[in-house]
Amino acid sequence: MRQVRRALGRFVVITMIAAAALPLGMLAWREQAERAAALVSGTLLPQPRPVADFVLTGDDGRPFTRADLAGRWTVVFVGYTHCPDVCPATLSRLKAAKARLGAEGERLAVLFVSVDPERDTPDHLARYVRHFDQDFRAVTGPVDVLMALGRELGFVFVKNLGAEGEGYGIDHSAELMLLDPRVRLVGYLIPPFRIEALAADFETILRKRVAP
Repeated sequence: MRQVRRALGRFVVITMIAAAALPLGMLAWREQAERAAALVSGTLLPQPRPVADFVLTGDDGRPFTRADLAGRWTVVFVGYTHCPDVCPATLSRLKAAKARLGAEGERLAVLFVSVDPERDTPDHLARYVRHFDQDFRAVTGPVDVLMALGRELGFVFVKNLGAEGEGYGIDHSAELMLLDPRVRLVGYLIPPFRIEALAADFETILRKRVAP
């Protein structure tokens, strides 16, 4: 009987230790899984960065604010509709990558931020982005508001004056910015972009647990 009691006692102690260790093990596994969720095309920030509120004009002519981005993961791309190459190429790849997600793609929004408010009216923006995907949205606004948003998200732009009579271009950041459903900056995707890599990265962020 004494040996039986000893064996039972060891069993109880081992069971208690295992029960205590299980949550710690699960927590460690979860942390490792979060760290392992690296992006193919860019990087995730160590901590999400809150984005201050803003008021821009949407492609429907209505005010567009931070609240309009809540509830979905969002890919933000900065450019302008007269862009000769980078913007249309990137938007085309975004369309193709998003299409590979199937039904899951509905959880991912794409927002095109025009930094050319002089020429990119809401109506023009709507036609431009809908050419790539009916679900893409576009916004623009006063230069000072766009610059303030740039400081929040980490993008820059500058007007590049051409020769007289040739109009102007705009030099702008080409990376993609990732916002979580709580409208916090969580990472960047860096060009050159490959459709397969973008699709893989979108799948990664859609699986990512949204931190409080």
